[in-house]
Amino acid sequence: MSSPPAISGLSMDTAKVKFGDLAYTNYYELFIKPSWGGVGSTGKAPFLEFIEKNKLSYNVDIDFITRELGILCSEAVLPASSYATSEVKDNFMGVTQEFAHTRLFTDIDLTFYIDRDYRVLNFFEAWMNYISGGGEMPLSSTPGYYRRFNYPNNYKNKDGVYIKKFERDFATAGERSVTYQLVNAFPKSMASIPVAYGGADLLKVSVSFNYDYYMVYREQAKDSTSTSTDNSIVTSESLNSAIKLGFPIPQLGPNNSNNN
Repeated sequence: MSSPPAISGLSMDTAKVKFGDLAYTNYYELFIKPSWGGVGSTGKAPFLEFIEKNKLSYNVDIDFITRELGILCSEAVLPASSYATSEVKDNFMGVTQEFAHTRLFTDIDLTFYIDRDYRVLNFFEAWMNYISGGGEMPLSSTPGYYRRFNYPNNYKNKDGVYIKKFERDFATAGERSVTYQLVNAFPKSMASIPVAYGGADLLKVSVSFNYDYYMVYREQAKDSTSTSTDNSIVTSESLNSAIKLGFPIPQLGPNNSNNN
């Protein structure tokens, strides 16, 4: 049997090094790419065809989704997982044991600022409407109205939702960052948005996302202009939106990943 560990002496200099080099919560960026599945009548994904068909109603296009939506994410959550276990009592007298049998990936909540044109709100309403809008009847108050759901392959974003976590000096050589990729993500629910008289505040909407599992890309900056792995991919959409709003410019490298 191993012996209990001894108390480790921690000098002030060591404490300054350890606790002065911690990560912060406010350096991150969300990316949503047009990776919905299926092929529609025009050769595009059916959800993207739905967006284009109802562009006048929702006032949303691909340019908004890829360039502006991620920047407007005011609060994000790094995904995590847990295990479902089975309890075993008969292996040893008086000892109860648990064994893992299924890995569970919990839903995450993302909060977005709502712009003056309500395009953020319209986009998620469009996504939610498309999920349950597979019927031929348009949404109405007519008696007998029903909903038919679309195929999951058509409304799930296969591999285009990323949450990148980095630090202030992300471009310095040797600095590390992590990118979480949600696989087959879709909005499971939208929280009600309270409005009230009185002092004004910024309008936000919280969206709960479900996904099959996530993958993690652990990256390291190679020099002062790169923060990703060897075969990194940097989208002009994310760069332009970050420069325009004065945000730090993260880079994605969806290679050298680990299925987590």
